[in-house]
Amino acid sequence: MRWTQALIPTLKEDPQDAEVISHKLMVRAGLIRKLISGAYSYLPLGFRVLQKVSNIIREEMNAKGAQEVLLPAIHPSEIWMKTGRYDLLGPVLIKFKDRHDKEIVLGPTHEEIVTDLVANNIKSYKDLPLILYQIQTKFRDEPRPRFGVMRTAEFIMKDAYSFDRDIEGMESSYKKMHDAYCKIFGRCNLPYIPVEADPGIMGGGLSHEFMVLTEAGEDEIVICQKCKYAASTQVAACHSCPGVKPGKAEKKLPIAEVETPGIKTIDKVSEFLKIEPAKLVKTLLYMADDKMVALLIRGDFEANETKLKDYLKCSALGFIDESVIEKTTGAPIGFSGPVGLKDVRIVADNSVKDMTNFVTGANKKDAHLMNVNIDRDFEAKEFSDLRVITKDDKCPACGKAIDIKHAIEIGHMFKLGTKYSEALGARFLNHEGKTNTVIMGCYGIGVNRIIASLIETSNDKDGIIWPLSIAPYQILIVALNIANKKVKEVSEEVYSQLKAGGYDILYDDRDISAGIKFKDADLIGIPIQIVIGEKNAKKHIVEIKTRIDRKVVEVKSFDVESRIKQLIPS
Repeated sequence: MRWTQALIPTLKEDPQDAEVISHKLMVRAGLIRKLISGAYSYLPLGFRVLQKVSNIIREEMNAKGAQEVLLPAIHPSEIWMKTGRYDLLGPVLIKFKDRHDKEIVLGPTHEEIVTDLVANNIKSYKDLPLILYQIQTKFRDEPRPRFGVMRTAEFIMKDAYSFDRDIEGMESSYKKMHDAYCKIFGRCNLPYIPVEADPGIMGGGLSHEFMVLTEAGEDEIVICQKCKYAASTQVAACHSCPGVKPGKAEKKLPIAEVETPGIKTIDKVSEFLKIEPAKLVKTLLYMADDKMVALLIRGDFEANETKLKDYLKCSALGFIDESVIEKTTGAPIGFSGPVGLKDVRIVADNSVKDMTNFVTGANKKDAHLMNVNIDRDFEAKEFSDLRVITKDDKCPACGKAIDIKHAIEIGHMFKLGTKYSEALGARFLNHEGKTNTVIMGCYGIGVNRIIASLIETSNDKDGIIWPLSIAPYQILIVALNIANKKVKEVSEEVYSQLKAGGYDILYDDRDISAGIKFKDADLIGIPIQIVIGEKNAKKHIVEIKTRIDRKVVEVKSFDVESRIKQLIPS
C-alpha cells in the first residue's frame, strides 16, 4: 500500500478526552476515531490490526477443535428472562421495541442464544463434546465509557462455549481453552498473567481471568512475591488481620455516646475522636434480594461485595436508599451502627470478631458510640471473610508478602455448569437412554482490549511499538525526498521486490519533509523501517531499522529481501 493512496490521518497533539496512552496513540496514529461516547470507527490501520488479532484467535481456536459460528446481535428479551439476567443486568441492557411491539435486546453477550441453539439441535451423547465460538460485536449501555476502546458501549468479543456430557468433559474443554488462550496472548506479544477470578453475572463455579499489568488498568490483582499466586482482589482470601488489633484480654469499658456533629466518614470520625481507623467498625446496609443485611467491617478495611454476595447466596446485592436507611436506623447515612438495630440480619467480617471497645454509629444523627463490644451490646453470630485484601495481608497460598497491581482484563473463562442449560432445556440422551443436562463452559476475549493492552505495554515517547504478529504492516519503506529521481528509482525497486516476495508493506511515497516522515514512522510503530535517502540511493544502499531497538544496518538494495527474511521468519 502506498501512503499517498491510504487513509492515515496522524495527529501531532493528544486528543483532549484521552486519559491513557493507548487511547492517545490510537487516535494520533490514525487507528480510530470517536463517533459518539463509547463508539469508535476503526480506520484502515486499526482495522488491519483487528483482522490480524482475529486471525490469530481463529487459528488457535480451530486448532483446539472449536467451530466458528455467527449468532444474531438482536435477541428477544424473553430468552434473557428465562435465565434471570434480564433483571440482573438491568440498565446495562440496550433495549427497544420493533414495529410489532416486540421487545428486542442488543446482545451484551451470547450465553442464552448459543444455549438455545444447542438445546434445539443436540439430542444425543454422540453429539458431544462440542465447542462453538464467534467473533461478534456486543452492546452494553456503559454508564461511563472511558479509556478509548477499553471500556465502550460497542465492542468486539471472541466468545466461545463448550458443551459436554459430564464434569470431566467440561474440565477437559476448559483446559483446551486455557491452552489456546495462552497461545493467543503469547502470539500477540502480551505479558499476560492468568488469575483466579469471580464469575460475577455469568454465574457458575471457578473462573480465571487473563490480565495484563499496567497502571491504566481498572482492575486490581494480587501477586505473591514468592509462590507467584495470582488472583483478583475480589476473590483473594484474607486469612489474618494486619495492623492494629486489640486482644480479647482488653478490659471492656462502659459504652458511651459522644456527639459527632456532621462527622460521618471513617477518616473524619477517627480524627475527631483521636483514634485509629482500625478502632472503628463500619455498618454498611445492603438489600440482598428482598432482605436487608448489615455488614460490619473494621474501619480501615474495604467491604468485598463479591464475597458478601457469595456468602449470602443472593442473586442481587445493592446499597439501600438513604431514605430507607434513615427509616430503618433512625439516623442519616454515616451514623448507622449495630447497637439497637432491629429486624436486620447482621453479618460481620472476621476483622471484627476479636475487637474490643470499638466505635460505631449510634443510629442517631450527629452521634457515635464508644467502647462497643459484641455480645454485651449487640449480638453477632455470623462471621466470614468479607473484606478486600490489602497490600499488608499475606499470600493466601504460602503466607509470604504480596503485591497489588493494576491490570487490564483481556480474557475470562468460566465453568458455568448447568446454569444456562437447565434454564433453557439443553439436554441429551446418554448411552443408557436417560436424559442428562449439558455441562457448559464459557470463554471470552476482548479483541479491542488486546490492541489497547499491547499499546499500553509497548510504546515509547515517539509512539507505538508493534510486534510483527499484529502490526498493521510489517515493513515501512520511507523514501526521503521522493522528488529525487534516484531515491524514487531505488524505493520503487525495493517496494516491487518485497511485494513480489509477499511481504506486508506500507510505502511512504509522500512528497513531504523527512522530519514528518520519521515522526509518522515512529508514531504508527511499524516494526521494520527501510529508509532510502539521496546519498545512499546513489550507491544503491538502503538502511534497515528495527523500531523496537532502533538498530540500523546498511544493505544493498538488491539484498533487501534476504535481510528481511532474517527479521521476519516464514
